[in-house]
Amino acid sequence: MINRTWLALALCLLAGGAWGQSAAPSATITLSGYVRDGATGENLIGATVVRPATRQGTATNTFGFYSLTLPASPTDSAEIVVSFLGYDAQRRRVPLNRSQALDFRPRPTAQQLETAVVTGTRTEADGRIAETTRMGTINIPIAQLKQVPALLGERDVLRVLQLLPGVQSGGEGQTGLFVRGGSPDQNLMLLDGTPVYNASHLFGFFSVFNADALNNVELIKGGFPARYGGRLSSVVDITMKEGNTRKLHGEGGIGIVGARLTLEGPLGLRKARTQARAVGVDSATLADTEAPASFVVSGRRTYLDLLARPIIMAQAEGAVAGYFFHDFNAKLNWRLSRRDRLYLSGYTGYDKFYARDKTSRDGYTSENRNALGWGNLTTALRWNRELTDKLFLNTHLTYSRYQFDVRSENEDRTGQPDGSTRTQTAALRYLSNIRDWSLKSDLDWVPSPDHYVRAGAQAIWHQFRPGALTIKSETEIPENDFNLDVGTRTQAVEMGVYAEDDWRLTDRLKVNLGMRLAGFAVGGTFYPSVEPRAAARYLLTEQWGLKASYARMTQFIHLLTNNGVGLPTDLWVPSTPMVEPQRAHQVSLGVARTFARGGEDYEVTFETFYKPMRGLVEYQEGASFLGNTSSDWETKIASGKGWAYGGEVLVQKKSGRTTGWVGYTLSWSNRRFAELNQGRLFPYKYDRRHNLSVVVIHEFTPRVRLSGTFVYGTGNAVTLARGRFALDGAGGYFGQQLNIYGARNSYRMEAYHRLDLDLSFTKKKKWGEIVNSLSVYNAYSRRNPFFYLYDPGYSSNGVEVAKPTYKKYSLFPIIPSFSKSFKF
Repeated sequence: MINRTWLALALCLLAGGAWGQSAAPSATITLSGYVRDGATGENLIGATVVRPATRQGTATNTFGFYSLTLPASPTDSAEIVVSFLGYDAQRRRVPLNRSQALDFRPRPTAQQLETAVVTGTRTEADGRIAETTRMGTINIPIAQLKQVPALLGERDVLRVLQLLPGVQSGGEGQTGLFVRGGSPDQNLMLLDGTPVYNASHLFGFFSVFNADALNNVELIKGGFPARYGGRLSSVVDITMKEGNTRKLHGEGGIGIVGARLTLEGPLGLRKARTQARAVGVDSATLADTEAPASFVVSGRRTYLDLLARPIIMAQAEGAVAGYFFHDFNAKLNWRLSRRDRLYLSGYTGYDKFYARDKTSRDGYTSENRNALGWGNLTTALRWNRELTDKLFLNTHLTYSRYQFDVRSENEDRTGQPDGSTRTQTAALRYLSNIRDWSLKSDLDWVPSPDHYVRAGAQAIWHQFRPGALTIKSETEIPENDFNLDVGTRTQAVEMGVYAEDDWRLTDRLKVNLGMRLAGFAVGGTFYPSVEPRAAARYLLTEQWGLKASYARMTQFIHLLTNNGVGLPTDLWVPSTPMVEPQRAHQVSLGVARTFARGGEDYEVTFETFYKPMRGLVEYQEGASFLGNTSSDWETKIASGKGWAYGGEVLVQKKSGRTTGWVGYTLSWSNRRFAELNQGRLFPYKYDRRHNLSVVVIHEFTPRVRLSGTFVYGTGNAVTLARGRFALDGAGGYFGQQLNIYGARNSYRMEAYHRLDLDLSFTKKKKWGEIVNSLSVYNAYSRRNPFFYLYDPGYSSNGVEVAKPTYKKYSLFPIIPSFSKSFKF
C-alpha cells in the first residue's frame, strides 16, 4: 500500500506540474539547438543557456542539446548568454517573435588548459552549486584530471575521484571506489552509457579509463536521479570524446611503464566545405564549417614485458614470462540531418600474465604454458533525434562483457626406440564472465524554464557464468583420455521505467521528483522494486542553499569478493530464489555556498548522509572462490545488513593562479551477518572514521606548474590472529598449529597518509606543445601498511626468546617517475 501511494503521488506531481505549466495560456517562443566547442566541435555537457534579464535558463544534456522557452514579443529581443567552465561566454541577441534553431560555439579561454578545477554540478541557469537540487554530484574537467600527480607517469580518472569527500580507496595502489560505506560492486561505472564491470588494471593500480579519450566525468554519490538504477552507492558516468569535426588532432605520451596515443579528426570535411563554397559562404564562415562525421581512436599499452623479456631469457633458456595491459577506445559520430545523429563507440581492454618454459633432454621434451587474463569489452550504438524543439530522444543498444580466464597447458613428448614420438597433453581452464545486452530509450522534455522532465525505459539481458572449470588430458590411447567440464550459465532479465521532473516552484524553492519501477526475472522468480526519488533546494540567500534528498536503490546483481590480495578472482552472480537483491535507502541533508573573494571564486558544500542497506553478501567463514562453480556458490555465502552514515565537507578554490580543494569525511560503516562474527555487529573492512584530502595546483608561469596531493585516512579494519595453539599430538617444530582469531575486523591498521608531487614544464611548438612532467609518489616514503602477518614468537627451554608480534608489510616507498606528453 505504501509503495502504491508513493507511485501515485510522484506520478501525479510529475504529470500535473509539467502539464499545468505547459498548458498555461501564454504566447511563447522556443530556442533550441546545440552547444559545442568552437575549436573542436565536442559537445559541451552541462553548459548553461541563460536570459540574464529574467534569470530564465536551462542547461545542455549529455549530447549538448538545449531547449529554452521564453515569452513571445513581436517587437522585443533578448540577450542570450552561454557559459561553460574554461570557455569565454558567448552572447547573442535574438528576436522574440518566433521560435528558432540556434547553435552556440563558445571557444576555450586562453587559460583553459592551464587552470582547471573540480566543480560542482553544472545543471542550473548560472551554474552555481547552491542553485541545483542535486546533491553529492561532482563534475571533473578532463584537463584537471591531467594535472593531479601521477603514479608511474599514468594520469588516472579514478584516483582523482578518490580525492573527493565520501570516496576512498581500498588501500595502497588500488583504484577501487568505496563510496559512502559501500563496496566496489555498488558503483555503476558507465562508459558512453555502457556498464564496465571491472575498472582496474594491474591488480587495481590503474583504472581502465584513458583520460585522453574522454570528454566528461560525473560522479553521483547521493540524491540519485530516477534515470539511474541498478546500484546502491554511486554512479560514475563517463562520456568519450566524439572527435574533432574541423581538423586532425592528436595527443599522446610515454612514461615509465607505458605509452599512449589518441587521434581524432573529421570525416567528409572537404566535401562539406566544397558544398559551402558553392552556395557563396564567405571565407571566415567557411573556416568554421564542420564535417558531417568525425572519429576518435585511442590506444594505451604497457611495455614492462618487452623490457624484461631479454633478461628472463638470458637467465633461463627456453623460459618466457611477462605481464602487460592494453586499452583501445574508438568512436564514430555521424550527423545524419539537422535533427538526427548516430554514434558507434567501443572499448576493449585486457590484462595478461603469461609464463612459458620448455625443457629438453635425452629425447624427452616438456613444454608448459600458463596464462592469467581478465578484461572488458563494450560496444554502444546510439541514435539521437530532436523530435521537436522541446523534445529530445536518445535510444541506445549496448553490449558489455567482463571475463576472467586462467589457463594452464602441458605437453610432454617422448622419443621411442622405433623413431616415433609419444605425446601426452593436459590442459586446465577456469573461466568466469558476465555478459549484458541492453536496449534503452530516454526522452528529455523541456516544456518551460521551470520544468525539465525526463522519462525512459530500459531492458537488460544478463548472462552469468560465475565459474566454469574444464580439465582435459589426452594420450595416444583414447580410452585413457580424461575430460571434465563443470559449470553452467544463468540468464536473467532486468527492466526499468522511470520519470522525473526538475521543477522550480518559486524563485527560492526547487524540487526534483522522480519514480523508478524496476524488476528482475531469474529462474522463475521475479523481484519487483519501487524506487521513489526526491530532492529539494531552498535558497536562504543569494549565496546559500539548503538541500535535502531521498533515494531508494535496488541492486539485483552481487559480487563475491576474494578478501585476500592479488588476483581479480571476484565473481559476478545474480539474485536468485535463494539470494535476494541488495536494497538501500539514502537520506541526505546539506548546505552549499558560492562566493567570491578578491576576484577569485570559491564553493563550499557540507552534506550529511544516512544509508541503511540489506541483502549484502559475503563469503561464509572459510569459504572462497576456490572451487566455485555456477552450481555451488549459493551455498558458500552469507546475507546480511549494513549501515553507513556520516558528514562530508568540500571547500573549493575555483579560479586564480592557485586552485584546488580540501575534502574531509567523518563516517561510520558497520555490518551484521547471522553467519559471521557470531551474529554480532562489526565494522566494515573499509570503515574509516576520518578521511582527509588536500589538492593544490599552482601556476608559477603559464609554462610551469606544480601540483600536490596529500591524503590521510584512518587505518582499515582487519581480522588478526591473537594467538596460536598446537593440535593434540601435533606439537613440535614441524607440527600443525592453528591461529586463534579475535572478533571480525576488531583491529585497525596504522593510519594511511601520503604526499604526491608533480612538476610540469610546457613547451609551445609550431605544431603543438610538449609537456615534461616529473612526479614523485609518496614523497616522504611513508611505509603505509598493505597487510599484517602474525608472528607468534618462540620460547627455548621455557624462556621467551621472541614475543608475539604483528609484522607490517608495505608496498610502495618513494617512487619518482618521468613522463613526456604531446599535442598537435
